[in-house]
Amino acid sequence: MFIMKKFYALLLAVLMFAGYAKAQLGDVDKVKKSFEFTDKDTVAWVYGGTSQVGINQGLLHNWNAGGEVASLTVNAVFSGFLARIYHNQIWSNNLDMAYSLFYAYSNHFVPRKNDDRIDFTSKYGFKINPKKPFYLTTLFNFRSQFTKGYDYTLPEWEQKPLSDFFSPAYFTLAEGVEFRKGTNLSLFLSPISARFTVAKSQYTDIPGGAFGIERGKTSRFELGAYFSGRYMTDVTKAITFKTRLDLYCNYLAKDKTDPLTGRVTHDNPGNIDVLWDNLFSWKLNKYFAVVAGLTLIYDNDFPYNPTYVDDNGVTQDKNQPVDVGWLQLRQVFTFGFEYKF
Repeated sequence: MFIMKKFYALLLAVLMFAGYAKAQLGDVDKVKKSFEFTDKDTVAWVYGGTSQVGINQGLLHNWNAGGEVASLTVNAVFSGFLARIYHNQIWSNNLDMAYSLFYAYSNHFVPRKNDDRIDFTSKYGFKINPKKPFYLTTLFNFRSQFTKGYDYTLPEWEQKPLSDFFSPAYFTLAEGVEFRKGTNLSLFLSPISARFTVAKSQYTDIPGGAFGIERGKTSRFELGAYFSGRYMTDVTKAITFKTRLDLYCNYLAKDKTDPLTGRVTHDNPGNIDVLWDNLFSWKLNKYFAVVAGLTLIYDNDFPYNPTYVDDNGVTQDKNQPVDVGWLQLRQVFTFGFEYKF
């Protein structure tokens, strides 16, 4: 009964997102209309995306108010989609990648990561009714990062990486129903989906484990309900808005106890994982744009208890509650080169 109540709550959130997206959906161009109203004779490729490279720089000298003497941030973002329409079938792919480095005088210009992500989604759908925009869809999603990640607040952080490429890596496979309007709007709901998380043991061999994986192990399997919604629109000829909302409810979630320390990590199906990604792009001219992005993540598998090994080789933590979920926030604002295709 508890799981069903949470599933209904998840479904309500999906319907609210759908209502908002549908209300905002405007006219699409001729190609996108042909993509929306496919018939048995339609065969086409549809693609598009953006590439962005931006640099933020600052310099101070005898500045009375204080601040970083010199700093430099370099950002690179790619977002693209490719879809194949064949009669009443659709194969669509989305790839989002980002990488950002921050250099500062105060840390001797040693580069520190601001952003690092790889996110690929592939869907194959078969139209249920030729006159309705509903599809029986199989979805595959992969998420990871390019390089090692660190907690820069820790002493000798460069010797204590917290993550790396494929550590973690998330694989999701789901069967469900998709509602889509052209290339602008896609709403996918699966009552049963599998998620597999992998990581090297060197990153999970800490009290409580890491990434939802138990201490010393290298993988975790989850089974639950999954929703993925994507919406894209041209607010004006120069401004583009994209948003994505992913929700995951793990039916198998339960409390876990570390066998060595006895530490209990609380979890249950009511702890719904949330990923909400938003991006505004304002095209200034043919080659330059201002980009603003905001990403929110809630995942109970990332609690407020990061650990580290001190100078004596003893594992320490920051003495924060284990059962408090970590609301992750990333905000970027960049001026730089942009290429749309």
